[in-house]
Amino acid sequence: MAYQDLRTFIAALEKAGELKRVTVEVDPVLEITEFADRSVKRGGPALLFEKPKGSDIPVLINAFASDRRMELALEVDSVETIAQRIAEYLQMRMPEGILNKLKMLPVLAEVGAFFPKIVSGGPCKEVVKREKFSLFDYPVLRCWPEDGGRFITLPMVFSRNPATGKRNCGCYRIQIYDERTTGMHWQTHKQGADHYRRLKQEGKVTRMEAAVAIGADPATMYSAILPLPPDLDEMMIAGFLRKKPVEMVKCETVDIEVPANSEIVLEGYLDLDESRVEGPFGDHTGFYSLEDSYPVFHVTCITQRKNPVYATTIVGPPPMEDFYMGRAIERIFLPLMRLQLPEVRDICMPAEGIFHNLILVSIRKTYPGQARKVMHAIWGLGQAMFSKVIVVVDETVDVQNVSAAAWQALNNIDPQRDIEFVMGPVDSLDHASRLPNYGSKMGVDATRKWPEEGFTRPWPGVITMDPGVKSRVDELWKIAGL
Repeated sequence: MAYQDLRTFIAALEKAGELKRVTVEVDPVLEITEFADRSVKRGGPALLFEKPKGSDIPVLINAFASDRRMELALEVDSVETIAQRIAEYLQMRMPEGILNKLKMLPVLAEVGAFFPKIVSGGPCKEVVKREKFSLFDYPVLRCWPEDGGRFITLPMVFSRNPATGKRNCGCYRIQIYDERTTGMHWQTHKQGADHYRRLKQEGKVTRMEAAVAIGADPATMYSAILPLPPDLDEMMIAGFLRKKPVEMVKCETVDIEVPANSEIVLEGYLDLDESRVEGPFGDHTGFYSLEDSYPVFHVTCITQRKNPVYATTIVGPPPMEDFYMGRAIERIFLPLMRLQLPEVRDICMPAEGIFHNLILVSIRKTYPGQARKVMHAIWGLGQAMFSKVIVVVDETVDVQNVSAAAWQALNNIDPQRDIEFVMGPVDSLDHASRLPNYGSKMGVDATRKWPEEGFTRPWPGVITMDPGVKSRVDELWKIAGL
């Protein structure tokens, strides 16, 4: 059964020994960050702070901060199970013969069950605040010493495409300026930013409606960070992940639906002619993202549960919670990449690469120059366009073993011959690029080189021991008492 809400997920974490309740008073200003950072880097549990200083609302953090917790969140023994489900749906296209078509009917019926379900009410409407409310009533974190203020870091931000009316849900940090006003940090490549620009260019309205949901069942929360194609409803994907539709309820003051099981919902609007300095913010790169100008979100109403839980996260020097969330994305979306690039065997985004700085790719090489074709194809795949360095190796290399992959790659390259540079869009958080959102990227062909690629020297084999010797030494090892 799918989790009904955040608290059923908390109960599951606690039952599995993956949650620690912190009963002492801890300050949301810096102290909770230090707790969470130490815990994730030491392999510790999720943390539920029951007495955050200045608030009676508990704070949940590190709920996704391990492979095991990601499996619990998505209710699977391995995230590879979800990848397999995706692969099966991709194979549904036009089955041959009437018998095979009949076999697909149950699967097609299941697909229909993923679509969000509109309901008239829900737990997020237990308390409705139209007046006399303050964002400072909530235990929002100030994460790092040089941060510009307190930031909501794990929101589900809902907006509509003005051209199609379709819903989008993204995870964009939100800086609190005062009791009812925040910054909206949607980077230029994000769908929320695109909706904002479209409305501004049309010039027909002066405001853009939006809603921010905080805390829900884990699959719904997780769906907000997924790198989906434009206009593919994140809530439908959440339904796919949880095998049950997400119940959505209409907001009180804006024409937007949010998950009915949310803990807290901020409703409001963005003035299309208003911007304000946002930041600095200690970001997932491990560096502070600098001050910049972003739209302003005005909160007109807050709805919530009677006794909400505030769900949050921190980012900073890796590995942190976002690394485990990103690793699950890596595994889940591999079948989609292989649909377009069937030669790809596996990919790995090491923690040190903080998602966009490094992708290791193993391929089944069948023709000259294929590694370079794969590099450019990945740079053309959605948010993979931000990949600063792509290293392509042969299928015999285990890219999940980063040490082994680096050893093989560094041995296999002639730098001048095998490295190429391209220009293009880069992540907004890349502080080293020559211009904001634009810079260079590097591709490394670390595959074995062929004569057809101009390499005529002999290519040596990797050193391995004779299997018979290994087997004999296995027995002698025991006898020797080693």
